[in-house]
Amino acid sequence: MGTVLGREMGKSLRDSCFADIDLIAPVPLHLKKFRKRGYNQSEWIAKGIAEILEKPLDTNTLVRRFFSDSQTLKKRFDRWENVNSGFGLTNSDSFCGKHILLIDDVVTTGATLEACAHAVLSAKQTKVSMAALAFASG
Repeated sequence: MGTVLGREMGKSLRDSCFADIDLIAPVPLHLKKFRKRGYNQSEWIAKGIAEILEKPLDTNTLVRRFFSDSQTLKKRFDRWENVNSGFGLTNSDSFCGKHILLIDDVVTTGATLEACAHAVLSAKQTKVSMAALAFASG
């Protein structure tokens, strides 16, 4: 279902400012959470978007450095503190000089996307755009 929704999202993004991106990177899960869940929902959404925009998908460069508790019941500052500096790049050269589109499934406070953007922007001359399938108030 994530890929199908990603394709629809890609159709909406195709004629927007996102058309000039170089590659797509989903918000990563920690390996422990990935093993428990069996999939990364943001990656499946990103696959659908990449298919429609005909852009490469990079699932290896942006990584979650440490396991953190679920964000779902946390308040705004606690969410930011939970993910602050929690992301990094395995190889900054992969993102250097590129326009990266970060994909998340749901944005509540934006703390996760902000932390991911800080990691991406550590690569030289990198531009970041963000998109999410849904927005939750809270």
